[in-house]
Amino acid sequence: MGSSSFSGVKRIIFWDCLCVLGAQKCPQRWMPVALWRTGLLLCFLSLCACLEEECVLGVVGRPVSLPCFYPKLQGLVNFSIEWRRDSEVVLRSVWRNSENVETLSANSATIPADAAQTGNVSLELPAVDPKEHRMNYSLIVVSEGKQSAALCTACLRIAASFSPPQLQREEASPGHETAFFCHSTGGFPEPAVYWLINNTEKPPEGSVRTRTAALPDSRLFNITSHLTVNVSRNTNVSCTIENQPMNESLTSTSYGVKSSPVVIRASEAMWIFSTALCAVVGVMVVVGVAYQVHLDRISKRKKREYQHQQGNRGYKWRNRLREENEAMKPEAKETDV
Repeated sequence: MGSSSFSGVKRIIFWDCLCVLGAQKCPQRWMPVALWRTGLLLCFLSLCACLEEECVLGVVGRPVSLPCFYPKLQGLVNFSIEWRRDSEVVLRSVWRNSENVETLSANSATIPADAAQTGNVSLELPAVDPKEHRMNYSLIVVSEGKQSAALCTACLRIAASFSPPQLQREEASPGHETAFFCHSTGGFPEPAVYWLINNTEKPPEGSVRTRTAALPDSRLFNITSHLTVNVSRNTNVSCTIENQPMNESLTSTSYGVKSSPVVIRASEAMWIFSTALCAVVGVMVVVGVAYQVHLDRISKRKKREYQHQQGNRGYKWRNRLREENEAMKPEAKETDV
C-alpha cells in the first residue's frame, strides 16, 4: 500500500463523482436534472461503502489481522518498522541486513518473520480488546534516520455478539398495564433495542425504558429494556437487539394465550361430538319413554280384560248356584181346607 490517501478503487469513484459534478455545470439542456442527481447520490453511496470496507472487523477475544503490503521494503537493508495506534507504538521491529534483530510489541502483536523478503508487514493481533468502538492504526518505516509518512493505514472496528434476548412477561389484572422485560448480555458496542406489538405496531412513546451497563472486567455491555403497555392477553410482543457492527439482529417474542388453529379445530370437533352425543341420548330417552308408555297401556288393557273375565265368571257361578238352590227346594203341597 503506497502513501497515497486513495486506493485505486477510490480514485475511480472519486473521478466519477467529479465527472458527475462537472456534468451538472455543463450547458447541455438535454441532460435531465434528476439524472445527475441520481448519479451524484450513487457515487456518494459507493464512496461511503468503499470507505466503510477499509475498516477491519475485530471480534472481541479473537485474533485479527490488519493487512499491509509494502514491496519497496525489499530494497532496504537497515530499517525499523513501527505500527502505531494513533500516537501509541504497538509494535517496533528493527532490521539489520534484512534480518530481524529486535522486536518490541504490546499485547503480543506480531508481523510475519519474512516481512523484509515479501513486503508483507501485516499486523497480527492475538486478541481484540474492546477499548473503543473504532481504532486507527498506521505503519511507519524509519530508514537511514528518515521517517516515512504513513505507508499503511487501517481502521479496526471492534464488536462482540450479544446473547439471545430473554423476554419475560408479567400479566396484569384486567384494565391495568402489562410489563415486559428484555435482557441480553456480553456484547459490544451498545446495541439498539426495538419493540413491536403484533409484529407491526410500535409501542407508545414513553412506554420503553432501556438501561445499558458496562461490565468492569471485560468492558462488554449488558442491556435491559422495559416495556409497559396496555395490551390484551392474546397480544404478541417482540424485542429485537440489533448490533450493527456484527450485522446481527436477535429477536425474542412473547406469544399471547390465543389458541392455535390445531387447538381451535380440536375444540370444534369436540363441540360437534358433544352435540351429536346429546342428540342421540335425547332420541334414546324419547324412544324409551314412548316404549314405557306403550307397555303401561298394554298392562292396563290386560288388567281390564282380566277383571272383566273374572267378573263374567262370578256372574255365571252365582246364576248356577241360584238355579241349583231353586231345584233343591221341595215343592209346596196343596191342601184342602
